[in-house]
Amino acid sequence: MTAAAARPVSIKIDEDTKARVKRLADARHRTSHWLMREAINQYVAREEKREAFRHDTLKAWEAYRTTGLHVTADEADAWLDQLEQGKDVEPPACHV
Repeated sequence: MTAAAARPVSIKIDEDTKARVKRLADARHRTSHWLMREAINQYVAREEKREAFRHDTLKAWEAYRTTGLHVTADEADAWLDQLEQGKDVEPPACHV
């Protein structure tokens, strides 16, 4: 993030949360501002990943509904077992 892109925003938090943020910021040798900005950045990044996962899931469900192609849980488990053993194997082929 560039300095020119940063815009001040105010949020309202209760006194207890404010004190907790201050204690944690002091323990980390950071400012409360830095800690809150970091928390927001991490939250947004995590939620963006969740949203992408949700989108991919809906896309996969629609593809399954359209084509019927799938692998069974047993097939997926067997493939994962081989990967855990260090074998470089291709995933099972999808079928109807």
